[in-house]
Amino acid sequence: MAKDSGTKLIANNKKAYHDYFIDETYEAGIELAGTEVKSLRMGQCSIKESYISIDKGEVYIIHMHINPYEKGNIFNKDPLRKRKLLLHKSEINKLIGKTKEKGYTVVPLKVYFSGSLVKVEIGLARGKKLYDKRDDLAKRDQKREAERDFKVKLR
Repeated sequence: MAKDSGTKLIANNKKAYHDYFIDETYEAGIELAGTEVKSLRMGQCSIKESYISIDKGEVYIIHMHINPYEKGNIFNKDPLRKRKLLLHKSEINKLIGKTKEKGYTVVPLKVYFSGSLVKVEIGLARGKKLYDKRDDLAKRDQKREAERDFKVKLR
């Protein structure tokens, strides 16, 4: 049986792109129980309120909500439990160094299947000010208007 090499998006954190400037991204594996993977295959995951914590040289994702698998009786885990992320030691040390700088934080961006493995894309981010958010909204509106005008002229 061949492995599927494509990627399938499970959850996306659009709010992170609105609230932060993403400087670097990392792909991390995640430690899960069997019923959690089955629930993820059904697309039952939310990372809107989740955040990344680095504790004693290990990286954890906290408040990532994975609905309990409906057929998984006693093997179901707590939906909001702390889950360990799997990164190389050099990547963890780089994240620790950057987060000690003022204004940097680590946020989860998306959860997806890479083949048969569940991956989490995390980003090293700087917080946006209110005027930066307004500027991004104005640029997006201008782009949408320009595309709309371009479509009208083609017809």
